[in-house]
Amino acid sequence: MPTVRMASAHRLVEREPRVPRQRTPAAAVVVSAVLAAAAALTGCEYSYDDGRGELPDSPVVTDAAIPRDPLENRPVTGSELDAWAKQVLPDAEGQVFDTEYGTIDGGEKETESTGQLPSGTYALTLACRSERRVSFTVRDTEFALVDLSLRCGTSRVNVVHLSKDSVLRMTVEARADANFAYRISRI
Repeated sequence: MPTVRMASAHRLVEREPRVPRQRTPAAAVVVSAVLAAAAALTGCEYSYDDGRGELPDSPVVTDAAIPRDPLENRPVTGSELDAWAKQVLPDAEGQVFDTEYGTIDGGEKETESTGQLPSGTYALTLACRSERRVSFTVRDTEFALVDLSLRCGTSRVNVVHLSKDSVLRMTVEARADANFAYRISRI
């Protein structure tokens, strides 16, 4: 190999010429892949204005939820039953034709009939108190007007229209001991 002489301020130095390094194509591919991945990760953020403005700060809830009393749906008797029926069947506006409430044993079915009701529109308020659902079926002579499995602890008002004078048959069925209450009032 030829030598190159270089003059320095104090002495003459002999060096061999440097051989340029060769880059391998694999290293170039790796470097370009890393650069492409970095560019993809630092890409643009897409945002748009939907016109709703900023979301309000949500309130921080610190109180623990009070669990429901597991005994609140147990059937009651006597004066407690009377008080419960008054609570779930508040005074109705209009003419009240029938109000009934009572207790039914689990696995039993109770059927009662109303007197003759004139044609018109009626509100049927249904309620129950039990650890399980209670089924209510209201029929006239031809059709089932209401067929409902009610979750106890709530009241339900159903509106029915009688096109002719009718007698309604109310059937209450429970899988567990239950209290039931219903009111039929004209709207």
